[in-house]
Amino acid sequence: MSELIFHNRRDFLKRLVVGGTAAAVTLVTVKHSAIATIISPDEVHTYAFVVDVHKCIGCGNCVRACSLENHVPEGNYRTWVERYVSTSEGVYIDSPKGAIESFPKLDAEIQEKAKWSTFVPKLCNHCKHAPCVQVCPVGATFHAPGGFVLIDPKHCIGCGYCIQACPYGARFLNRDTQMADKCTWCYHRVMNDLLPACATVCPTKARSFGDLRDPNSYVAKVFEEDQWQVLKPGMHTESLCFYLGLPRVVV
Repeated sequence: MSELIFHNRRDFLKRLVVGGTAAAVTLVTVKHSAIATIISPDEVHTYAFVVDVHKCIGCGNCVRACSLENHVPEGNYRTWVERYVSTSEGVYIDSPKGAIESFPKLDAEIQEKAKWSTFVPKLCNHCKHAPCVQVCPVGATFHAPGGFVLIDPKHCIGCGYCIQACPYGARFLNRDTQMADKCTWCYHRVMNDLLPACATVCPTKARSFGDLRDPNSYVAKVFEEDQWQVLKPGMHTESLCFYLGLPRVVV
């Protein structure tokens, strides 16, 4: 049987998940009673991201917009999209070029055996208990007001500790700057009352951004509805990136 073809560092995502996890799409829901401390009482804003997996069509607009907005070197991605395809033999995962050119048609044999498929956007989770912040030896990775996790280019020494520590694979070494790089939720845009570039261009509104302290914001309403999920809940990082419709097989 032919295999899916991959082209970059995200290629490591290709794996075969066998056993019961491939039998059904099971959702992992985190109750906000377990993360009631996400909204810090001493902050004016607590920004968050909501990704609705059901709405993502894998077009790659978000990846292209992010790359242009943030001058991301070719072959690196601050955000990317993964495709999950459940078949009778397991779950195949691919993300060719981070989906910056969208996705090629599935191999005919895989398509024939497919039970379900979904696209899952990935980006920095801006965790309240961020492993990257904890391991940085020079304090270059830090928490900024509003829930952002940022990198100070004046202090980063490119040691890569934060890249290894991130459980979501959201960091990379920028070959142009030789410093750690990642999604900032377009901090520079948010500080000027603009949405992150990826959320702006999403044609299906699969990506939403807002302030959890604003009761009228979509992200606040999703948070209160208690039907969201997070990646790797067992890590207890208190992620500020919430997912809707996230299958259990998604890591």
